[in-house]
Amino acid sequence: MKRPLTIALTKGRILKETLPLLNEAGIAPLEDIAASRKLLFDTTLDGVQLVILRGSDVPTYVRHGAADMGIVGKDMLLEFGAEGLYEPLDLKIAQCKLMTAGFLDSHSDRPRLRVASKFVNIARRHYAAKGVQADMIKLYGAMELAPLMDLADEIVDIVDTGNTLRANGMAPLEHIADISSRLVVNKASMRTRHDLISALVQKLSVAVDRRGEERG
Repeated sequence: MKRPLTIALTKGRILKETLPLLNEAGIAPLEDIAASRKLLFDTTLDGVQLVILRGSDVPTYVRHGAADMGIVGKDMLLEFGAEGLYEPLDLKIAQCKLMTAGFLDSHSDRPRLRVASKFVNIARRHYAAKGVQADMIKLYGAMELAPLMDLADEIVDIVDTGNTLRANGMAPLEHIADISSRLVVNKASMRTRHDLISALVQKLSVAVDRRGEERG
């Protein structure tokens, strides 16, 4: 029996914005994901299943072929790399910016900046490209606390409205990348299941274009 084609989805905000888009492409889970503790879900499209993962795990599952396709934020691809993956489509959902942030006078007289982020690889590349010496401090949340508690001079984080930064006396400083959710495909799966994957990519592309036209 041929195994189902598996699409790895990122839990949280991306999942909420992904499900309506998949539905427009004819793929819907057979049960309510939000009301279930399951991680694998059959769908209305025979032979296609969904798996729900942390964003940082989606590229790994797709790269190693445990999932054939995945939907993940561009930030995860920039941080962990996209080797072994095709990135055929920008889904234009969960849009935000990856930026440096801190107090407006954050460029102190220190010979090296202390930078807190969960995106340490992106941050390291950004400061190195500017010729700035920076020590990376890996954190997993509440980034705004790091400058407030004098743990770091700046942070590198996702910025949506900027309200949390302003509430803590900080501001976005430098733009690193525009972030949105991307469709990724395992390279081996693209060869072995080309017709099915190409059809799904096309359906999703049409759905993305339709949404763009509706937003006008």
